[in-house]
Amino acid sequence: MRFRAKIVDLACLNHFSRDIISTIAKLAKTCILRLTLSKLYFILSDKVANGGASMWCELSQGNFFDEFQMEGVAAEHNEIYLEFVPENLWRALKTAQSAKAVKIKLTNKHCPCLRVAVELPSVSSSSRIVTHDIPVGVIPRRMWNDFREPSVPDFDVSIYLPVLKTMKSVVERMKNLSNFIVIEANLSGEMNLKIEADLVSVTTHFKDLGNPPWASEDGCQSSAQGRDLESMAEACIDIKKLQQLLAGQQVNPTKALCNIVHKRIVHFILLHEEVSLQYFIPAIA
Repeated sequence: MRFRAKIVDLACLNHFSRDIISTIAKLAKTCILRLTLSKLYFILSDKVANGGASMWCELSQGNFFDEFQMEGVAAEHNEIYLEFVPENLWRALKTAQSAKAVKIKLTNKHCPCLRVAVELPSVSSSSRIVTHDIPVGVIPRRMWNDFREPSVPDFDVSIYLPVLKTMKSVVERMKNLSNFIVIEANLSGEMNLKIEADLVSVTTHFKDLGNPPWASEDGCQSSAQGRDLESMAEACIDIKKLQQLLAGQQVNPTKALCNIVHKRIVHFILLHEEVSLQYFIPAIA
C-alpha cells in the first residue's frame, strides 16, 4: 500500500487547502479519506439515525496534483481508506501559502502517517523543507462498505439556495436566538428560514430561487412529482450544523441546492468546478 502526491501550482494548493480542507475541517472532527487512482473522497458518516450529519466530498486528483501515485491494498481493490483529523491537515497546509511545492506521502515509521513536506522559498539557493506528520488509521477492507456514497433521499422538494453569504448572515443572527431552525420550501421557488423561541419568532423569506429539473434518466420520480407547487416541505434541524456548512464556504459554489424530505432530512449539494460536496442533516423530531 503506497501513496505519494505533489502540488506545485500555488493556485491549486491554495484552493485545495483554503477552500476544501478548511471546509471539511469545519464540518468534521474526524473523517475518512478514500484514495483511488483518479479521485479523492472525504467522507463523514455519522449515523444519521443517531442525529449525526453525514458528508460526501469528491474531487478529481488531476485538477489539483502535479504528481499522484498510489497502490491500493490489492490489485482488484486498488483503493486506500484512511481515517484522520482534517484540522491537522489544514494546519499543516496553512504553513504552505507561499510554498514552492508540497509533497504528501503515506509513511509508516512508528505508526501510519500522512507526511506533508512543505518546500519553502529561502534567501539562499537552498530551500527549507518543513515536514508535518499527521497520524492516520488505516481502515481494513472489511469495513469499506460503511463508507459508500449515500443515496439521494426520495425528497419532497428540491430548490436552489439563495446566495450563501446572505444565507450565512441570516443564520448567524438566528443562532443567537435558538438552537434549532426550520427550513421550508416549495416547488414555486420559495424558501423560508424560521426560528420559534419562547419570546420571539423570526422568519426570513426568499423568493424566485428556482427549482432544479430532476427528471431522472431511469424514469423513477421523486415524491416531488405531482406535488402541489405551493405546499411547503419542512424540516427542523440543528442550527449549528447548518452554520458550520455555511461558514466553510469560502467561495460561492457554481450550483447550490437543497433537497427536503418532509420532517426527516435536509440534503445539501454544493458544486464547484472541480469539487462536489453533499451534506445531510437529519431533522429533529
